[in-house]
Amino acid sequence: MSLIKLAWKNIIHNPLNLLLNLILLTLGIGLINFILSVNNQLKDKFDKNLAGIDLVIGAKGSPLQLILSSMYHIDAPTGNISIEESKAFLREGHPLIKRSVPLSMGDSYKGFRIIGTDYSMLELYNAELSEGKKWSGIYEVTAGFDVARQLKLSIGSRFKSSHGFNDDEDLEHDHGTFKVVGILNPTGSVIDQLLLCSSESVWEVHDHSEHDKEENPQLETDEHEDHNHSEHDEKYDHQNDMSRQHLLEHSDKEITSILVQYTNRTNFQALSMPRNINQNTDLQAASPAYEINRLYDMMGTGTKALQLIAILIAIVSAISIFVSLLNSLRQRKYELSLLRVLGGKARSLLSLILTEGLIMSILGFILGMITSHLALSVLTGNLSEKYNYSFNAWTLHGLEAQLLIASVFLGLFAALIPALLAYKTNIHKNLSEA
Repeated sequence: MSLIKLAWKNIIHNPLNLLLNLILLTLGIGLINFILSVNNQLKDKFDKNLAGIDLVIGAKGSPLQLILSSMYHIDAPTGNISIEESKAFLREGHPLIKRSVPLSMGDSYKGFRIIGTDYSMLELYNAELSEGKKWSGIYEVTAGFDVARQLKLSIGSRFKSSHGFNDDEDLEHDHGTFKVVGILNPTGSVIDQLLLCSSESVWEVHDHSEHDKEENPQLETDEHEDHNHSEHDEKYDHQNDMSRQHLLEHSDKEITSILVQYTNRTNFQALSMPRNINQNTDLQAASPAYEINRLYDMMGTGTKALQLIAILIAIVSAISIFVSLLNSLRQRKYELSLLRVLGGKARSLLSLILTEGLIMSILGFILGMITSHLALSVLTGNLSEKYNYSFNAWTLHGLEAQLLIASVFLGLFAALIPALLAYKTNIHKNLSEA
């Protein structure tokens, strides 16, 4: 009989001990892997959605809230800002600003946010059309890939928005029907989760107009029109310039925030812009890099606490394996002595006990990995429903090999002392006592 088969028979001889050891190992390894998977995906999403944004300008309030609401769309905005006081950052030709993207928020459809903006939003995330066209008229919407897939939206689909960001039919506007005119290719960024339209559409739906069709002739267009507009990029670029100019003419209107990219990040004036805005205007300027690092620090405290708990569980599981093997060794000392008498070598007994520890650690690792991914699979459903962010429950974080090595080391370390005792088995004493 091979060493592995013999070790396996010894392990399953005490099923209750085996079960206890596996439960502890599964909990410890599973929790560590769960934390690593969630942290990896969160960091990946945060990094992707930075999109080269250097500054977010909005209403006074929490700078972190401003970042989360304007860049990640997972919090409520801090308020609105007037176009009049925002003109300096929206005009073309600002010496410190390469690109500025206006955002108008407030409504959603089935939990997905409707964002009023212009085509610079697409440039920011390198988003391209999959089908249809970019929004142009009032109540025209271009849908992100995930929104269209999850809500089964297609070209020509129509819907009414709800006030706020929750899926609440009681808050649905009784006027202003949006129409999907385009769908974007997947980008892996937050734009996949958004419904994009003009800022005028957001203003219009809150003006409580009773003449939607009259003010929105685009809704009456032929449903069978050709939606392949890729050859008209120059027309859309011109439309975007006109849209920005039209936006600036509405000094009495408000937007929610502005996403800013610097022309030169090392420019001293650019670096001092946030402080100047915060000190000298009624606006707030927040740096994404600083606020996200601060968020990582806050998350890190809880993550470290969970990791410490997981490590303690893993240590307890190692102690449990040690006690289990030690007790098993005492019960099997006569059997081990017979193996020596029948020609077994001392190092074979050493290898036998170490193999038992190794098998238990590998089983615990496999079960821990499966359990953690199953738990993440359940959690991703809740996260997607609440925040409309997609998480992959079965993605790898790149540290699985290190986790396996740590698990194997834990099992071998727990089995080391019982293995050494087996190696030093006193054959004559054990057989005489039997």
